[in-house]
Amino acid sequence: MDLRGRSDPESIVIGNANRAIYEALMDHAAWPFRTAVLTGPDRSGKSLIGKWASGQGVAVIDDAEREDETDLFHRWNAAQESGEPLLLISNRQPWDISLPDLRSRLGGSLQLEIGTPDDDMVAQLIESMAAQRGLSLSEGATAYLVPRIERSFSGIERLVEVIDRLSLERKTPATMSVWRDALDQIQGPEQQRLL
Repeated sequence: MDLRGRSDPESIVIGNANRAIYEALMDHAAWPFRTAVLTGPDRSGKSLIGKWASGQGVAVIDDAEREDETDLFHRWNAAQESGEPLLLISNRQPWDISLPDLRSRLGGSLQLEIGTPDDDMVAQLIESMAAQRGLSLSEGATAYLVPRIERSFSGIERLVEVIDRLSLERKTPATMSVWRDALDQIQGPEQQRLL
């Protein structure tokens, strides 16, 4: 999988918010107890990262907080015995773990968290999400949108969806009038005027 590609729906934009995670995932021999726990905000690509990691020989359990704790404990033990690295993906960390042995073992594992994207990564995400939709953004789109957009993966995705919808509804290219109206729909005209 091309991690830097921008037209493939399976591509992942690498930036400040997740670069250290990829570096850690590529060096799983250094993980304490051969286990890492990955958390991050909604729509930040945790499952896609897990898919990539599984292709690198890592056993992956997505939505680990929903798994039976005894099963997770057995999977942790199996990773120790086999030497196979284990990546647990969760929406939150720490999650409420009642099994004390599991709680202590996961607490001693490598903790990885996807952060907040900076301006450069926001611009790359806008371009990548637009390309995945086949949406052509006019020149200057990221320069206009980046300072005005919410700094969250779900917020960026929502904005690109609205731009795409408005452009299709109006049967017009995605130019500044569409960008502005999309921002108004997402965050309101009052907040946009403050930026």
